[in-house]
Amino acid sequence: MQDLFAIWRSGVDGVAPDRLVQDTVIYDKSAKAICIRDEAISLKNRGRVVIIGAGKASALMSLALEQVLLPVFGHKRLTGWVNVPEDCVLPTEAIHLHGARPPGLNEPTQNGVNGTREMLKLLGDLQPEDLCFCLLSGGGSALLPAPVTGISLEEKSELTRFLSTSGATINELNTVRKQLSEIKGGGIRRLCSGKTLLTLILSDVLGDPLDIIASGPTVENSTGPKEALEVLNRWNLGTRYPQFAGIYEYLCKKAKLEECGRDVRAPNRRESINDSLHRNIVIGNNAVAVDAAGVEAERRGYSHAMVSAKQSEGAAEEVGRHLLKIAQSMAHDGSGPNCLISGGEPTVRLPDHSNEPDHSNEPDHSNEPGAYAPGKGGRNQQLILAVLVELFKHRENTGPLGFEILSGGTDGEDGPTDAAGAFLNDTVWQNALQRNNLDPVDYLNRCDAYHYFEQIGGLLKTGPTGTNVCDLRVIVVPERKT
Repeated sequence: MQDLFAIWRSGVDGVAPDRLVQDTVIYDKSAKAICIRDEAISLKNRGRVVIIGAGKASALMSLALEQVLLPVFGHKRLTGWVNVPEDCVLPTEAIHLHGARPPGLNEPTQNGVNGTREMLKLLGDLQPEDLCFCLLSGGGSALLPAPVTGISLEEKSELTRFLSTSGATINELNTVRKQLSEIKGGGIRRLCSGKTLLTLILSDVLGDPLDIIASGPTVENSTGPKEALEVLNRWNLGTRYPQFAGIYEYLCKKAKLEECGRDVRAPNRRESINDSLHRNIVIGNNAVAVDAAGVEAERRGYSHAMVSAKQSEGAAEEVGRHLLKIAQSMAHDGSGPNCLISGGEPTVRLPDHSNEPDHSNEPDHSNEPGAYAPGKGGRNQQLILAVLVELFKHRENTGPLGFEILSGGTDGEDGPTDAAGAFLNDTVWQNALQRNNLDPVDYLNRCDAYHYFEQIGGLLKTGPTGTNVCDLRVIVVPERKT
């Protein structure tokens, strides 16, 4: 079990934001330039440096960038404002880290709106000679709320929750959110027009589409209101849900204006952006984490295989069942790899309990077999529970599994829980077999994996890791370790 955790943790450590920033942004004293990858940005005749951004990893990114730039520019010329979760706030000297949402709540808040307004003030004060850094990472979209006029934060949040729990992909979510925001879909870039803008990105979206990560606040918008309407129609939001009528009407009007070629100065309309002084640099992603985990697996004597998904993987339950087949094959095949490291991000569609009877005034029987209870968990916990449920279908084999499997979010948060994910080994498997009063199928159907693993062991708890590059899974066959 030690190998399983160590390999996974090495993957997470491989995308440590502070190290990635310091490896990417280097000050060349002799040239008086900031070197980013193969490009040198001259600091001659520069004014101030302003740092903005948002995300779960942006606190450590800010701290690292401050350590590089503060000795060069000093306190008078370096300032910044970055929105992060409250439990990610770190002590800094020149950059203000703003707790824009409570821990575990991946939704926009009014506090986040207030923080975004402070960033907009900084952007509005920029002069042509100033240098602006934007630090973006996973969770940045929810941490940069700036609803368009006429749409409330509550309306936008309710729509996001609906799409997310219905199984919408991150691409679909961001396609809609960009059209309802003043800052997403290129808003920051437009406000920095004529200024030097360097965006450092820790990607939490498979394939690293720049217009989707954090809803693309620094890149030209590749989708418009028409595409957003297609997403809403795909989920029947135009007719079945009157609470979204205002949003639907807003997008319809916006799409008609775009068809007519009207320049309404919508903050996220499609337009050509002069990017001569604008750079977007991906400093880390899921593939980097997978590679780092592979290095540790090899160091520990495993023959490993690695794969990082480039697009949404589909339902977590299906991904779990697929990984189980691979794990069982690895356990019985003496010639193939004995460690598989995979990265990706499946989806979970929550069950509709709108017609369930009201149990609010009744005693809590949520842990009883077959009892209804609101589900609690995340895609990684759901994935591992699907593995366990599939094993229960062949319960005649109650001996050792022959493999160990772990699935965890690299940010340390799996859904609205304090767990990063879940794992399954012989101990957890035996605990499950002995708990005849627990029906794993029932917990799976209710998306209540957290409460199941809480009773048999198997929850992976790391606390916030300070980074975020989707999910990382590890399978090991310890008996075949060389």
